[in-house]
Amino acid sequence: MNANGKNAPEVELIMINIAGHDKPGVTAALSDILARYNAQILDIGQADIHHNLTLGLLIKTDSSVSGDIMKDLLFKGYEMDVQVRFTPVTPADYERWVGLQGKNRWIITILGRHLSARHIALVSGVVTDQQLNIDSIQRLTGRMPLDEHEIQHSKSCVEFSVRGNPRDHSEMQRRFMHIASEEGIDISLQEDTMYRRCRRLVCFDMDSTLIRTEVIDELAERAGVGDQVRAITESAMRGEIDFTESFARRVALLKGLDESVMKDIAENLPITEGLDRMMTVLKRTGYKTAILSGGFTYFGNYLKQRFGFDYVYANDLEIVDGKLTGRYQGEVVNGRRKAELLKLLAQVENINIKQTIAVGDGANDLPMLSTAGLGIAFHAKPKVKAASDQSISTIGLDGILYFLGFKDSFIG
Repeated sequence: MNANGKNAPEVELIMINIAGHDKPGVTAALSDILARYNAQILDIGQADIHHNLTLGLLIKTDSSVSGDIMKDLLFKGYEMDVQVRFTPVTPADYERWVGLQGKNRWIITILGRHLSARHIALVSGVVTDQQLNIDSIQRLTGRMPLDEHEIQHSKSCVEFSVRGNPRDHSEMQRRFMHIASEEGIDISLQEDTMYRRCRRLVCFDMDSTLIRTEVIDELAERAGVGDQVRAITESAMRGEIDFTESFARRVALLKGLDESVMKDIAENLPITEGLDRMMTVLKRTGYKTAILSGGFTYFGNYLKQRFGFDYVYANDLEIVDGKLTGRYQGEVVNGRRKAELLKLLAQVENINIKQTIAVGDGANDLPMLSTAGLGIAFHAKPKVKAASDQSISTIGLDGILYFLGFKDSFIG
């Protein structure tokens, strides 16, 4: 009873679902009705798919006015040509839903040239098997083209937000890797922590990551020792021989090469798809970027000037009288050194290591990939991909933006 000795109105929880052709003012008109009856909105969500609106509201209201609310909403829905449906919610159901809010949230990103219903079904099946609940699904890429030729050059990305604690996190990751390999797509699983939302530093390998070649192989071709150097490079990238040893052996084979060759190679470097777009967005949104390369400073500085990287750490070739001597200067930037530089740059920028991202393709990138808050194996060797939690193998470098939650509609 209330203070006047009368029975207090019972509280009702009602789930309201609105669907129909989207038009300006629908949400405003319907929420205005709820406001007139002092209804409390406990949860709200809205999506627009090809101009079709889906709006959900969970409200708390007095039973004395619930009938009037539903009547007014139905009339307004008819007037605005949208369907309105009501579902009662018990306090027990509501408490179970509230209980889920304390559980972990995960972000699953599915990425490829084209995503099919099969891909969505496979990923959703893993989510179900792990007893997780899908809170929302959104498309991060622009509208898919209908022309088959355009589809071949397009990219498609869908992001799942799921809640709960996986029954077996390792098994979940393993199944996603298997699906990605079998279906020719990329799948990222990230815990949705505060650090995921505030990454600040991205460190990149250069050769076969920012550019579609190994510069030392290009130099070797000009020096006439291409086959010898390429064989050493491939062995090192597979992790079969120590990087520092392989580096010294390859540089020695370049002895006598004219330094003018370096300028010509730099001006004709094959740039990886998506680099320009990715750098434009990262700079616009305040990220710091670095090149941490086992290649050469000369070419890193060229990319720095062209695309606006903030830092370059690589190796310096010794040049005497305009010729390469076959020696290098300073400490070799190997895998261990890359991880050290990542930590150093995080300190310089005064950020937590969990706010860093590392991107690379070779075995010598693994230390920095495992050190960074988010390590991404990019078009990587099988050994590197298998050892990494995140990978991109289907599209260009701008795919990294989707792993950070950027949408095409925001970044252009």
